[in-house]
Amino acid sequence: MQQDWIKEFTAAIIVCDKEGIIINMNDKSATSFAKDGGYDLIGKNLHDCHKQSSNDKMKEIIDDKKSNIYTIEKNGIKKLIFQSPHYENGEVKGLVEIVIDIPFEMPHFVRS
Repeated sequence: MQQDWIKEFTAAIIVCDKEGIIINMNDKSATSFAKDGGYDLIGKNLHDCHKQSSNDKMKEIIDDKKSNIYTIEKNGIKKLIFQSPHYENGEVKGLVEIVIDIPFEMPHFVRS
């Protein structure tokens, strides 16, 4: 199921089904979670390694069909977290998370 452009994409991508089972990830994500198993996490459940509030948020994203977007700082790196349902033929199939390293100061443009 791995798509070629995703594998070496510079942002971390992880995809799970509606039950939280990891069904796909890319190299950046596997490297980010190397100490937890990297690519061996495929087939494992995200809910087993998250606190209840995070599991509740994942369920809410899927149930409400809405994205969750925020920034964090971890180990001196600022990251944009984008979590959203993924679909197949209009039906929600699970959740995708994309984590992008971003600069602390970055341009913001208003376009008309």
